[in-house]
Amino acid sequence: MKWSKTHLFTLKEAPSDAEIPSHKLMIRGGFIKKLAPGLYTYGNMGLRAIRKFESIIRDELEKVDSVEILMPMVHPKELWMETNRWNEMGAGLLKFKNRNNHEFCLGATHEEAVVDYVRHELKSWRDFPKNIYQIQTKYRDEIRPRFGLMRGREFSMKDAYSFDVDQTSALVAYDKMYKAYENIFNRLGLQFRIVQADAGNIGGSQTHEFQMLADAGEDSLLVSDKTSFAANIEVCPAIDSVPYQSKDTELKAVEKFSTPGQKTIADLEKFTSVPANELVKTLFFSANDGLDARDTALKAFAILLRGSDEVNPIKVKNLLKMTNPPQLLTDEEVKTISGANPGSCGPVGLKIPIYADNGIKNLKNYIVGANENDYHIKNVNHDRDYKLTEFADLRMAREGDKCPESDGRLKSYRGIEVGHVFYLGQKYAQKMNGNFLDKNGRAQFYEMGCYGIGVTRTVQACIEQSHDQDGIIWPKAIAPFHVHICLLDPKDANLSAYVEKIDQSLSEKRYDVFVDDRDERPGFKFKDADLLGFPVRVVVGKKGFEANEIEVVNRKTKEVHKVSPDQVVATIEKVLAIL
Repeated sequence: MKWSKTHLFTLKEAPSDAEIPSHKLMIRGGFIKKLAPGLYTYGNMGLRAIRKFESIIRDELEKVDSVEILMPMVHPKELWMETNRWNEMGAGLLKFKNRNNHEFCLGATHEEAVVDYVRHELKSWRDFPKNIYQIQTKYRDEIRPRFGLMRGREFSMKDAYSFDVDQTSALVAYDKMYKAYENIFNRLGLQFRIVQADAGNIGGSQTHEFQMLADAGEDSLLVSDKTSFAANIEVCPAIDSVPYQSKDTELKAVEKFSTPGQKTIADLEKFTSVPANELVKTLFFSANDGLDARDTALKAFAILLRGSDEVNPIKVKNLLKMTNPPQLLTDEEVKTISGANPGSCGPVGLKIPIYADNGIKNLKNYIVGANENDYHIKNVNHDRDYKLTEFADLRMAREGDKCPESDGRLKSYRGIEVGHVFYLGQKYAQKMNGNFLDKNGRAQFYEMGCYGIGVTRTVQACIEQSHDQDGIIWPKAIAPFHVHICLLDPKDANLSAYVEKIDQSLSEKRYDVFVDDRDERPGFKFKDADLLGFPVRVVVGKKGFEANEIEVVNRKTKEVHKVSPDQVVATIEKVLAIL
């Protein structure tokens, strides 16, 4: 392809709303162009990378007998009401009415649609197993879209669904898709981790995320330095590397004392000279599950943690089997429940359920709020001074915590979630009457798994991990073009004919070639070549050709090979072979 025949315009500077490197580079390189917040047009270069990644996905899924279909993006309300996700998905689900006043939504995910697709045909145990996938546009009405394709409103996603007669078979299907995902991401040649994760609104009892490592990643990951254990911080078990042991052996008498203006743990730590990890803070949450909690009578519960710890709302949600992470109470609601403003609250005397993180199990004679403004109580002890509902792991794990599988320690990484696999069980089959007759003629609900890959997000995540100060460094597997030829003298008929010959020879070897045939200065072309970031750059100019030296440049290493014109194709092949 020649530059002069494309619609490609690069930019020297990225727009102000492009915050992370990959977003800036995709805009500057013309790979995407913003239409509205969270909505992008894919330029030809961006689309080529997307299509190449889709080909990898299709190739690997075909190996595990997953069959491609294509479902509508527009879904009727009735389908989502069967699972109650019409309400559970909240404002993220874009809803609208047609001219007949019928309600619809844009597909944020397709569990309901795919169950409806199969439930009228999968009626006998002989009809299983089935594995179906699509590559389709999704729409989620993000409250604040950002980072380009990382968190857009409209995006391309591969979603697959397996159907099996029992749990054993369903977990076999899960393992096959897990391996297929490993193969897909291994083919990109970049760094990723497979981590334990939370299922969120999708549901299910087993789930793993595939995370592309990148400093700008939105997800916090914790990885063992001794085993293969890795988890999203949302679900990572929090285990102290050195278990705390109180210096006190006897329980002391409680004592209320004045703490004027001491509203935070940092204030209290300084005021009392007691370290934050020996103080206990009390957080108040709404027990009214769902987004309409404020419209009903307030129900609340309290969470106790060491002052140095941070509550993990996903762990709280999972402990209490809530649909959504719980909401913190407002200051006014806290005062109604406890009698004091936040900062002076504690567990003693509360009439609501109290859950405590495991970190306070071994604390003795600790300080808590007195439920009276500007007062705290010292020498408080659980079981004696107040009753706990339950101890549980409720804090955020952090770097340095103990590995759950060994005596190793956890190390922190940032990641971009590019894939997610879920074992769903019978959640959707039960709600949507997805049943079949087993070998004994008895009706059973089938077991499901679902498996997603953010196609457009992965393409940008590759750039986020693989770039330098000059531009993108495309992985060979999804590079829009393998070879970028900078033709420095496009009006020279002999050079143009030589470039055509190289192009033809490489194309016959199934390499994609892009020719910059613009009438621009060499430096301008070289900067654009670095920005676009195709694996190999070839510089063809009159001086080099006459001197019998053509430059072949490895974009990743910037190593320059100066070879004769008849050695260019062979040299390109050697460079591409090691990438």
